[in-house]
Amino acid sequence: MSNWDIGNTVREGDTVQVWVFSGTSVLDPEEPNGKIEIIGRLLSPVPAAEVGTIRCIRLDYVSHAKEANVKVPDVPPLSMKPATALVDPWPARTVIPKHTLKDGSADYGAELAIVIGKTCKNVSESEALSYVLGYTVANDVSSRVAQFAQSQACYSKGFDGACPLGPVLVSAAVMPDPSIFTIRGLKNGEVVQSSGLSDMVFSCAKLVSFVSQGTTLSAGTVIITGTSAEVGFGKVPPDYLHDGDEFVVELWPHIGSLYSVFETEK
Repeated sequence: MSNWDIGNTVREGDTVQVWVFSGTSVLDPEEPNGKIEIIGRLLSPVPAAEVGTIRCIRLDYVSHAKEANVKVPDVPPLSMKPATALVDPWPARTVIPKHTLKDGSADYGAELAIVIGKTCKNVSESEALSYVLGYTVANDVSSRVAQFAQSQACYSKGFDGACPLGPVLVSAAVMPDPSIFTIRGLKNGEVVQSSGLSDMVFSCAKLVSFVSQGTTLSAGTVIITGTSAEVGFGKVPPDYLHDGDEFVVELWPHIGSLYSVFETEK
């Protein structure tokens, strides 16, 4: 069922039954063990121990580059988040750091996430997607004041919990052409971002190939592929995240809704 929204169904408290596989990781699921269980809580499709360093592509939508008033890039701009930035879907909470709360600049970014399934290095664009296990959803949470104060974005995007990921992983075999995905971001129920992935500057194949040049991408590596226009800093006045806000990233077909609820650091 391509339009069954697991994230929303669990968020509403409805029962979701699933086949249980004998493996302990999506990287090595093995086979169904014959059991059917009810989902108690959604976790990130890939745990922090398997993610390693999260690669973040910036300015990969034509609309977002125009919004930021910068030239559409010739090569993919890259920053990184540590594995500690990973956080599960709701009911896990995404914490806004104290200093970011103080300057009021915590921002959202609805993004497609690529999960690498086989270790690779120096792959060509033509073979890149054969190394992709599947696709899921990410929210690229950023501290804009910190970001604009520096030339690099790793610090401003690397805080604990700054990468909600989920709710499900769809196999690359099911989605051989990720450019047909559509993505939306909703803040407290209001649509604030909406785009087709056809607006991406660089294709998923190009991104995987680029990131792998001279660099080993281990199985489990996550690449988040940039966000479309209408992020918080692009609005007049800016519309940032605050304590109690709920942000939802929707990706269709197949994947559905990633719910994140924000709270301030104690």
